[in-house]
Amino acid sequence: MKTYTAPPPRSPRPLSPHIRRRKPRSYLEWKTLRRWRMLPDREQLVPGYLLREAREDEGITQREMGRLLGCSQQAVAQAERWESNPTLAFARQWARALGRRLDLAIR
Repeated sequence: MKTYTAPPPRSPRPLSPHIRRRKPRSYLEWKTLRRWRMLPDREQLVPGYLLREAREDEGITQREMGRLLGCSQQAVAQAERWESNPTLAFARQWARALGRRLDLAIR
């Protein structure tokens, strides 16, 4: 298991919008960079990782989440991947199962 430690403080250097990450980040790396507020804006809202983060915050396993949603553990694991693209209805059902609320805003 990898352990990430906070880097020394530095002023953030803006990345060019033309530079794209070709390989998805691991969940641990994404969560760590998000906590340190060092995640690029375009990687802030990865739907699968946000669903996983919400589930883990509640202390629920994938198997238990599958039971709450009426699906399999494998379906939950697939929904929590970087490249997943869950529907809004599915994300709302996920939030309800965790006793949370899903907010969507267009400004």
